[in-house]
Amino acid sequence: MNKKLLICDDDVDIVEMLEIVFEDCGVEVISETDSKKVLALITHLHPDLVLMDLWMPVITGDQVLKRMRADSGLSSIPVLIMSAAQDGREVAMQAGADGYIAKPFDVDQLLKRVQEMIALN
Repeated sequence: MNKKLLICDDDVDIVEMLEIVFEDCGVEVISETDSKKVLALITHLHPDLVLMDLWMPVITGDQVLKRMRADSGLSSIPVLIMSAAQDGREVAMQAGADGYIAKPFDVDQLLKRVQEMIALN
């Protein structure tokens, strides 16, 4: 059974690029560009890993993450946060992220990180 990776970023170009990258490694990719919908999607699908942008309109990645960590049904799902913000790592870790990757990211490095985090499940 394929591992499920949920990607949430308000930048459609990034989401499309990541879909192509991860579909080549046998991972089932679910993507969402609307941060208002992502929590319901995570609850419904229970992905093996969530790869999420930190700064999105309406609900930010750290807000989604805090809600996940407060929900016993979702708190164990690993989350890798990506951001171009200088304080992104600090914000992500304070919210309970399992990992952080800075934008712009090296695709090979991101791929390796995701594969490591999914393998841990």
